[in-house]
Amino acid sequence: MINILFLFGGIVLILFSANWMVEGASALAKKIGISDMVVGLTIVSFGTSAPELAVSIFSALKGTTDIAIGNI
Repeated sequence: MINILFLFGGIVLILFSANWMVEGASALAKKIGISDMVVGLTIVSFGTSAPELAVSIFSALKGTTDIAIGNI
């Protein structure tokens, strides 16, 4: 039962934090004069690369560099 609560809480947290990050990045881009498309593409590229970065960092810290090299 507690795992379901953690899962639901994690999904809610991801939704709110992702929305907050996108709105903040868009507001900052408008102040600087960068187009919304560039900001959106940057967020998408970071979001798709973040899991690989996390796997590589954790595998390097554990000493299993084969996983990090295979992840590249």
